Amino acid sequence: MPSEANTPALPVVVSPRWAAAHRNEVLLADVRWYLDGRSGRDAYLNGHLPGAVFVDVDTDLAGPATEAGGRHPLPAPEDFAASMAALGIGDGTPVVAYDDSGGSTAARLVWMLRILGSPAALLDGGIGAWPGPLDTGGADPVRSERTPAAWPADRVADTAGVRADTADPRRLLIDARSRERYTGDRPAPVDGRPGHIPGARSAAWAGNLAADGRMAAPERLRERFRALGADSAANITAYCGSGVTACHDLLALEHAGYTGARLYPGSWSAWGADSGLPVETGEGGGAA
Repeated sequence: MPSEANTPALPVVVSPRWAAAHRNEVLLADVRWYLDGRSGRDAYLNGHLPGAVFVDVDTDLAGPATEAGGRHPLPAPEDFAASMAALGIGDGTPVVAYDDSGGSTAARLVWMLRILGSPAALLDGGIGAWPGPLDTGGADPVRSERTPAAWPADRVADTAGVRADTADPRRLLIDARSRERYTGDRPAPVDGRPGHIPGARSAAWAGNLAADGRMAAPERLRERFRALGADSAANITAYCGSGVTACHDLLALEHAGYTGARLYPGSWSAWGADSGLPVETGEGGGAA
């Protein structure tokens, strides 16, 4: 596996009870976003955790979309630092992020902060598990200072790197999209082509959750990723539709004890858009 990242001061996930008890010590971040076009900001305004700020996946956690970079490329370091500073997320601000979809979108913020060495965690169970009343309307963030930092090169993969990895059986590539999108049986309207990157294994992000909708126990996640070949992999790279839900797999890997896994930010939105790149449909490399 690649070198370990800096170890943040928060675990991958924290319970709602913990977050409620420490609400004055952490910044709560609402990262709701919907593939079907619904407004995450509107959902936030209609009810959010007390004191939470709204983090926009499209503008705060991504740069401008391009065909080569996909729908949600990582933002430039200075742009990310400016966005976080405006939201009150400084260099050492502990962040607990949530959504209403199992952590599938909040994971993007948590992963981005953690690979930079910043303390960040998912709220286990999301907004639905919060034990107290919700606030409505907007928040007034207190600006903080945040230093721009480059994305660690060993935690991010580009299209050329992923293509090279497909020829090496020691490299594990996992697809966090639903099984139907992976096989090509039911692609989403945003998918340029049906199917998946050749050699990728299916690891739909929702499989990281227990029956109650919270993150599965580390031992259960270890079993899942071990079945995909994580124990013997020289490195692990995760992708999804546009580099958002893949972060849930990356956090689940960390929760299970696997360090140094990479994100392919362009994901299927970049790979599928390039007609010169190969595509595989059907069961492919298997699933867990």
